[in-house]
Amino acid sequence: MAKVVKKKRGMRTFSAGGSSVETSPLRPQFIEKRPPCADKCPNHNQIRKMLMTIQKAEDYGKSYDQAFEEAWHIFSETTPFPSVCGRVCPHPCETECNRKEKEGAVAINDTERFLGDYALNKGLVPKKITDQIRSQRIAVVGSGPGGLSCAYHLARNGYPVTVFEAYSKAGGMLRYGIPDYRLPQNILDAEIQRILNMGVELKCNTYVGRDLEMGKLHDEYAAVFVALGAQKGYKLKVEGEIAPNVFTGTEFLFRVNSGERVEVGSHVVVVGGGDTAIDAARIARRLGAKSTILYRRTREEMPAINEEIEGALEEQVDIIYLAAPMQIFQKDGKAVGMKCQKMQLGEPDSSGRRRPVPMEGETFDLEFTTLIAAISQEPNFGGFEGLIEGRDWIKTDERFKTKGDKIWAGGDNLNLGLVIDAISHGRIAAKAIHEAVSGESVLWEPDQRGVIRFDTMKLSFYENRDRNKPTILPAGDRLGKLDLEIAHSFEQDQAIAESKRCMSCGMCFDCGSCWSYCQDNAVIKPLIKGQPYAFKLDYCNGCKKCAENCPCGYIEMH
Repeated sequence: MAKVVKKKRGMRTFSAGGSSVETSPLRPQFIEKRPPCADKCPNHNQIRKMLMTIQKAEDYGKSYDQAFEEAWHIFSETTPFPSVCGRVCPHPCETECNRKEKEGAVAINDTERFLGDYALNKGLVPKKITDQIRSQRIAVVGSGPGGLSCAYHLARNGYPVTVFEAYSKAGGMLRYGIPDYRLPQNILDAEIQRILNMGVELKCNTYVGRDLEMGKLHDEYAAVFVALGAQKGYKLKVEGEIAPNVFTGTEFLFRVNSGERVEVGSHVVVVGGGDTAIDAARIARRLGAKSTILYRRTREEMPAINEEIEGALEEQVDIIYLAAPMQIFQKDGKAVGMKCQKMQLGEPDSSGRRRPVPMEGETFDLEFTTLIAAISQEPNFGGFEGLIEGRDWIKTDERFKTKGDKIWAGGDNLNLGLVIDAISHGRIAAKAIHEAVSGESVLWEPDQRGVIRFDTMKLSFYENRDRNKPTILPAGDRLGKLDLEIAHSFEQDQAIAESKRCMSCGMCFDCGSCWSYCQDNAVIKPLIKGQPYAFKLDYCNGCKKCAENCPCGYIEMH
């Protein structure tokens, strides 16, 4: 048996078999970290868990069908829209993926889309939190992503929910603000129907604030969640813009997505640099027109999704940077062109982007047959003015409770954001509504785990694996139909291969490195794959080899 012979600067020296071994007082601990992908996702979807469920399927004795179903259920705990988000989300999760320090981030968005489509094809049904049917009825105003997310999570918790929608179909800006070539209507319909199948009642053509007073909802329901879409486009506020062939971006997209044939002529000019501007310009190309975007800053400042900008350029959409409209010319009651002011970039403004400054005396004229102003948008707050504070939009606390009694709110009526932002608002509000209505205590403790970054991992452990890419229609084949989807979903083998690129940042993935490097038998390797590893600390001499060789950063010395 080893015998301690002396202490030395926090180290202990043992005599064992005629030789001495120095040991540190530090001992290894398994400490799970937050993966940066889930941390960056506004809804904190369990991305790592989803990917690793697929990656380890064969190792843990599961078929891939079992793994896909399990992975989809993991996502459905936080979002009802994986097929939708897999198509329209700008995937901020991927911007933080530690794999980007090797050959590129994991294609999380495409894998999510694959799982969403897999679930629709298989008819998978979300798991309810309880089979109890609660007595308290909840009203949701607006059937966009925020409202439907709230309804979904409340329905999972047993609440009867009624969703009131002003238009003839559900979906909000998902339906009326995103072109079919990015989000096919049948995909949106299918994921909405799955929510309705959970017992959610939908009442369309019901404009709360006009057809139905907000006070009536307040009196008849235990709680109300307000999720108005930002469907009111801003005008340019320049001389001459009142004309039948001048649209706001939201108006133009609404008409097209409603099935209306909009005559745009031979040349469409779109003013703006966001997703709505890009979508409008690309639709114009599909309607047979030449398409030009006028943007007052440079490409670097454009807020639109980069992939959408690239897609527009591939489809021969022209972009004129550093220019803004000054005056619109009319002839015979229609707008026919405009004078444009050349701009240059000055100091950063409140958004962090450099402010565009007019170049004195530098102008040019631009002719068009249709003009679309896609500079920004806002909700129509008619009937909800009482929830607005000062000059701001609706304000809430961190759990999306408004100043109104029994009223919560989320989505674009708080501020313009991503689809996944609205989904997150709805999920958190549903949790808060449940707590307030039921009186049951809800755990709100924040995630205290630190976020793991690549510089605390052993990236050399992971073999290089090229990122999988979905099949994309060639630019020349895209323009024939408005509803012709550009990108295809992953094939099954692509989804599996992409899952194998996940490095399981901050969580054990059964690589066995700690067990292999430990010379003192201080690591207990489980007999059954997937069970947790353990330490026999009495055997450990603190050599740190397990921590130094743990590729995912799960082991720390303390």
